[in-house]
Order: sequence, then structure tokens, then C-alpha cells
Amino acid sequence: MSEKNTFEGTSKETLINDDIELSAELNPDIYFKEKSDKFKDNQFLAMKSEGAISGFYDWIRCILFAISIVVICLTFIFRLVDVDGTSMESTLESKDKVIVTNLFYTPKDGDIIVISHGAEYSKPIIKRVIATEGQTIKLDYENDRIIVDGVVLDEPYINDSTFEGNYGDYDIPEVVPEGKVFVMGDNRRVSLDSRRTEIGLIDVDNVIGKAQFVAFPFNDFGYLY
Repeated sequence: MSEKNTFEGTSKETLINDDIELSAELNPDIYFKEKSDKFKDNQFLAMKSEGAISGFYDWIRCILFAISIVVICLTFIFRLVDVDGTSMESTLESKDKVIVTNLFYTPKDGDIIVISHGAEYSKPIIKRVIATEGQTIKLDYENDRIIVDGVVLDEPYINDSTFEGNYGDYDIPEVVPEGKVFVMGDNRRVSLDSRRTEIGLIDVDNVIGKAQFVAFPFNDFGYLY
């Protein structure tokens, strides 16, 4: 009777502790292995949690790095510019998107360039370089041709007649001054370009960059000549 009362009066916690101690005494290898496994499991869960957090921050860093690269490229290397108007047809159509580069760029004859503004024209424009500083230029209205440095330009890219219906009102100098370029659109009959006082000769500082590729529409994707 005394033994029964003693057993009944024993708490569950005491019994559990006694069982643990008994297990440790009877099977020490199994007991310590279980303790070690539990410790390893807890350690693994902690490391997994830390790894997940570290991985999340790695993704954030990668995303921020990628955004920084894009911003730097768009600022210093290339831009995406929309063509507005028909002055460059049929080389470029209105609403085309072109990739423009401007890193260490100097305008050259034949380049298609994007310009921030003309003499009296505040909007960006896209034209072709006809002559640069130091070159002589003559617009031969009678024979419908352009002569640069005494050589008649071969212009397979122009849409139609060079001068018909669009002679311009700008007094073009015989020699292009230093730091200036003379530009025209490929669609000469409608182009607002260096023949007009609104545009005039372009300061090279106002050249945003060279149009290199047509990016959109995709069926016209390719290098610009």
C-alpha cells in the first residue's frame, strides 16, 4: 500500500526525468546519439534560416547592382530615342525606336545623329551629317546635288530630289566653322535641317549621339548606315 501511494504521488515530470536518467544509464550510446542528433537538427534549422535571409539579401544586392548598371549605360553609353516625323524617310520612319551611343563620340560625315535642339528649334531632332568643321560645302541647286570638299556626294539613302520644293533660307558658309556640323534629313523635300534658320549649323555640344541601330519595330531591327 505504501509503495502504491508512493508511485501515485510521484509527478509526471519526475517520472520523465527518471526515464531519461535510466535510459542514459542503460543505453548511454543511444542516449547521447539522440542528444547529438537533436542538436544537429536545431543547428541545421538555424543555418537554413540564416541561409534563407542571406540569400534574400544577395538577390536584393544583385537587383540593385543590375539597376545601377542600366542607369549608367543609359546615361553614359546609349539611349533609346523615338523618331518623330518623316524627315528621315525612308531610312527611318516616324515612331521607330533607335539605339543612340554617345560615349567618346565625334560626329563624322554620313552619321545619323540625334541633336538636342537647333538654333531656334527647341525639340530634339534626328538628321544625317553632311559636312563637319573645316570642310567646304556647296549646295548645287541647278544639278540637284551636294558637293563636299570638291566631291559630289553619293547618297543612295535619300528619299527623292535633294532640293525640290525645299531650298531653305539659311546663309550657308562655304567652310563649316570649328565646332559645327551641317546636317540634312534623308527626305530632303520636307526636312527641316541646316538649310533653314530654325536649325542652322549644329554645335557639336548639342549632339546627343549617333543612331546606331533600329530597335523597334523588330522587323526593321538592324544597323543604320
